[in-house]
Amino acid sequence: MAFYSLHTWRVPLRTKRWNDADDADDGFRLLVCRLRPRGVAKAREPWEAWWPELGPSRELLDAFHGKGRPAPLPWDEYVPRYLEEMRAPGAVWRVRALAQRVAAGDTVTLLCSSACVDAARCHRSLLARLLTTVTDRDRDSP
Repeated sequence: MAFYSLHTWRVPLRTKRWNDADDADDGFRLLVCRLRPRGVAKAREPWEAWWPELGPSRELLDAFHGKGRPAPLPWDEYVPRYLEEMRAPGAVWRVRALAQRVAAGDTVTLLCSSACVDAARCHRSLLARLLTTVTDRDRDSP
């Protein structure tokens, strides 16, 4: 019987803030913010592509940060709303494309806002979990 590490295929998927130092093994660096960072010249972008469809909508971001509300949207309410947004046609094909890349062994680094200091409460971690789920499902289907 062969020995397999259940996590071997997950290694190619990483998350960082866009302004974190890039590493030689980051692979495809993808900005997944709805809003492009200000003040970054196109010639100096530290990412290879920007897919704003994978970031939370402006309305969801505003709610999460408490703009126009008495209090910020709690994380446990944010999570299902973000995941529902990832079911939109513009996001679905991007998620599938990334899942295929990860399944093929390509390293993908999901980049988010420089202001996002808690990866556990960031959509980039939700997106990474979603990609893992899609990749698992695709690997298990006949």
